[in-house]
Amino acid sequence: MHVTNQMGLSQFLLLGLSEDPKVQSILFVLFLSMYLVTVLGNLLIIMATTCGSHLHTPMYFFLCHLSFVDIAFISTSVPMMLVNILAQVKDISYTECLTQVYFFIIFARMNNFLLTLMAYDHFVAICHPLKYTLIMNPQFCGLLVLISWLIILCASLTHILLMMQLNFSTSTEIPHFFCELAQVLKVANSETLINNIFLYVTLVLMVVFPVCGILFSYFEIVSSLMRMSSTANSYKAFSTCLSHLCVVSLFYGTGFGVYFSSEVTHSSQGKLVASVMYTVVTPVLNPFIYCLRNKDVMGALERLLGRTACCLSWTPDFRTKRLLQPLRQML
Repeated sequence: MHVTNQMGLSQFLLLGLSEDPKVQSILFVLFLSMYLVTVLGNLLIIMATTCGSHLHTPMYFFLCHLSFVDIAFISTSVPMMLVNILAQVKDISYTECLTQVYFFIIFARMNNFLLTLMAYDHFVAICHPLKYTLIMNPQFCGLLVLISWLIILCASLTHILLMMQLNFSTSTEIPHFFCELAQVLKVANSETLINNIFLYVTLVLMVVFPVCGILFSYFEIVSSLMRMSSTANSYKAFSTCLSHLCVVSLFYGTGFGVYFSSEVTHSSQGKLVASVMYTVVTPVLNPFIYCLRNKDVMGALERLLGRTACCLSWTPDFRTKRLLQPLRQML
């Protein structure tokens, strides 16, 4: 098998989820539907939190960024897969593959950081309520998000620069539906020791540390709630954290599922299912879990749709209720 460096390599071959045309048709409809739901749901959240002045708080500031990251996260893999299914092609150029790896790392890691920042926000709100507005001021929140982006961009760029030093065969096949860092490293024909070391170091710094931060925040929250004399107040305070806990459990549960399926099992189908849960299902469910049961967000959406209807010379209240009624029934 001929080996070439990165400059001489023209393309990779993505094996995808299935080669059966009937299954591919079902997958196309399913993934297109989930992609559109993800984009629409998260865009509604962004619009509601941006237009609703009463939602200009640290929690919704982080939530707005999380919605943007979810849209970008699913957009790194699903659109190209849909195009490949339609065109009945499997190839992806070397440059496109590295670009996909780069942005996938960025948005996956940013998800970690944002969920940690949201846990910290809950921690300050419940454990230090009198200092909340002083600590979680807009400048500090913006600085936290900016630092997170800078750290992740630098780490992701380092991954790509290290990958550019690797050699691959001219007929490289990747048993996945998108270019994922660990899968690309496995098919390299040159030594990947440095790449793997840096990968594990960044996993510790950008995954393990944020998880520890989330666990510490909730340990302090639970300890603080147990010291409250009123059970009703304790339950009300903890209920504000339930949506975040669900999102954290879903994101890290599927993420660890991907890791253990690749490290422990040898079933390629199991790895693909875990990856689909992590990259597609999680962003789809996040808007439903986190916001669509939130009265503040639903109220902001009603006012937003009401203003839109008013601009179009409709009856605002009637149209708004008609538009939101199927959503309420679904929830």
